[in-house]
Amino acid sequence: MYMGIVSFHKTDTKIQFIDTSGEDFYKKETNNNVLKPEHIDVIIQLFDSKEEKEYISKSVDKDKIAEENYNLSVSSYVDKKDTREVIDIKVLNAEIKKTVKNIDKLRAEIDEIIAEIEG
Repeated sequence: MYMGIVSFHKTDTKIQFIDTSGEDFYKKETNNNVLKPEHIDVIIQLFDSKEEKEYISKSVDKDKIAEENYNLSVSSYVDKKDTREVIDIKVLNAEIKKTVKNIDKLRAEIDEIIAEIEG
């Protein structure tokens, strides 16, 4: 769930975007996400404080939104956290080298068994 909040009774020219797609903002139940009172409290607190939190909330000036052709998509202004697994290439290469060594050993054993069978 994404949320953009617009208030017409404020003095600044910023629009606050809150990305509520993270699991801190809802409870997963079967195929549905449920918004509980504690989740609403967190969203309201973010809105009231106008706090900018990385990957969650950001206030954007209306001029910047105009530059973006009035795009009000939350994901255009609030970056998504990169949750991809970090892989150490040196460790991965060592594991591949070990696997190849094991494969070579197994091939040699299979060749010996075939040689015995062929006799």
